[in-house]
Amino acid sequence: MNPLFAHLPTSVFEEMSLLARETGAINLGQGFPDGDGPEDIRRAAADHLLTGSNQYPPMMGLPALREAVAAHYGAHQGLALAAGNVLVTSGATEALAASILAIVRPGDEVILFAPVYDSYAPIVRQAGGVPRFVRLAPPGWRITREAVAATITPATRLIIVNNPMNPTGRMLDAGETALLADIAVAHDLTVICDEVWEHVLFDGRAHIPLIGLPGMADRTIKIGSAGKIFSMTGWKVGWVVAPPALVAQVARVHQFLTFTTPPALQAAVAYGLGKDMAYFEGMRAGYQRSRDRLAAALTDAGYAVLPSDASYFLCVDLAASGIVEADRAFALRIVREHGVAAIPISAFYESDPVTNVVRLCFAKADATLDEAARRLAAALRPPRSS
Repeated sequence: MNPLFAHLPTSVFEEMSLLARETGAINLGQGFPDGDGPEDIRRAAADHLLTGSNQYPPMMGLPALREAVAAHYGAHQGLALAAGNVLVTSGATEALAASILAIVRPGDEVILFAPVYDSYAPIVRQAGGVPRFVRLAPPGWRITREAVAATITPATRLIIVNNPMNPTGRMLDAGETALLADIAVAHDLTVICDEVWEHVLFDGRAHIPLIGLPGMADRTIKIGSAGKIFSMTGWKVGWVVAPPALVAQVARVHQFLTFTTPPALQAAVAYGLGKDMAYFEGMRAGYQRSRDRLAAALTDAGYAVLPSDASYFLCVDLAASGIVEADRAFALRIVREHGVAAIPISAFYESDPVTNVVRLCFAKADATLDEAARRLAAALRPPRSS
């Protein structure tokens, strides 16, 4: 067996979801919403399934979807793109894997920001690269120029950044995106921007795509996800947006990973990306309301809730809540004894982890959030040590 993967543990998402299934717990761990997504988009997929082609679509993706992605980012983020800037993939995870494998050579160093989404480092290592971690910490989870500069060496080739961030729910501000662009240009680095949460923003925030900053158009790979935009995580339709030369290199890897993506889903996503602004505003407003509902209930119970700028997630600071348990011990206790699954943030670090924060998914129905908050209130006081 490949030792890189043979010795990896089961992902924390699957571990906690399995415990939730076994115990009948409310699953606020894995990040998926209640519901099945917009009916009109699902109906568009069903119609194409019955009346359109079900044979191999083009390896690069349906032209209609590639054009729709380019037009969508023009309308929503002011980016000047064409179909030649877009490659359709089977989810953002495949887009990440294909991009990393296309760029990273043996011995190349890759800057990652911890807490880091768990697929990044294994794929970097499979490509022969060396992950170099910049440690972020609560409550601000801020990226500083000094921390990034201290990680750069002559072998550095790539930065991978998740914005908005999973698991923290934080969105980089204009200063942080500008400093990443400055560093990339100064050191001639490529940047992979995992921007799957770019539409799930709160409190009037606007996403700043790194690819649109000065000097970044030719060195940035932007990754998006229809599953996140349309609240249908099981669809696994994603894309790469980059200059044509980089798109071509990523496509060379993509052809040997998944090759293509179901055409009915591609056609439906192309339709969905053309929805009017009211859909996206309504989606954001709905999730913001759910965030505020859970945050208020937990705060009332005595938890210290950290800010959530974006995504489906908010984090709780256990130490500030008066809880002495480490995050993993707390997560295991609440799923087994109180029937709520959460994700310990320490699982997103390889070394020197933050151990006092857990992540909760608020993309759930009101009744589910209310019951979860009630159970978590009962879990606030951990067992006293003897």
